[in-house]
Amino acid sequence: MSFVSRIDKLCFRGLEFYLKRDDLLSEFGGKARKLSFHLAQNYPQNQHFVSYGGLQSNALAALSLFSKKRNFRLSYAFERSSTFLEKNPRGNYALALANGTKFIKKPQNFPSLQDFALSLCAKGDILIPQGLATQDAAQGYQELTRELEDQSRAMGVDFDIFLPSGTGTAAAFLAKYSKFRVFTCACIGGSAYLRAQISSLEPDYDFSNLHILEPPKKYHFAKPYAEFYALYEAIRRECRVEFDLLYDMPGLRTLLHHRAKLGRILYLHQGGLSGNETMLERYLAHNL
Repeated sequence: MSFVSRIDKLCFRGLEFYLKRDDLLSEFGGKARKLSFHLAQNYPQNQHFVSYGGLQSNALAALSLFSKKRNFRLSYAFERSSTFLEKNPRGNYALALANGTKFIKKPQNFPSLQDFALSLCAKGDILIPQGLATQDAAQGYQELTRELEDQSRAMGVDFDIFLPSGTGTAAAFLAKYSKFRVFTCACIGGSAYLRAQISSLEPDYDFSNLHILEPPKKYHFAKPYAEFYALYEAIRRECRVEFDLLYDMPGLRTLLHHRAKLGRILYLHQGGLSGNETMLERYLAHNL
């Protein structure tokens, strides 16, 4: 299934860059790329999918919407939650509940969340790894690289692509298939963890076209930082674009810190804005 998103030209704090608006791709936002393979399949009605991860995962939100739209079933394994969230659903968790997702908490006797999710799969069920980190995602990023090359020729501009990474799936496949240089940063763990994630996805992965940049300082994933909120408000005000607080803020901070290493920058905006609701509540609670 093919998608096309527009490219805008923006200027922020003296940095001119292009913004690839995958956040506007259909109802799935940027996750449409990772879902492209599944959207093209002719699964039977009531197909059962099993996935796992955090309760505020952007992948969870996209999978739940995909399942609801196609009349499929989605079971989602999780490990940690809070009594407050269970009684007061917010953000992606609330969205997934509304879309009919069945949530199952991992018992303590299972060694890992992945093992528990596997145990939930019966014959014919399809397991989708955390964060949609699967070889099936390659199809969507092959399509994206062709799309970017067409847009590059039409604009007469070559790009250096930047995007922040969680599992690194998007960055890895973009770097593998694109003629453009691809830059990223780790938003969960550090660069070594990101490399390990990509290597688990594709053991013989060639990192020669994937440049992993270090953030200006160490950030803990999902922790509120005053500089992130200030950046979020500034770029929304000056560029009239909303970005994700979890991934785009450390991504943009890293990009601004390393801007001299890149040529004409194309920032891939992957969406994930439904998660901002709960993050903004946390920023408000911290008076940031």
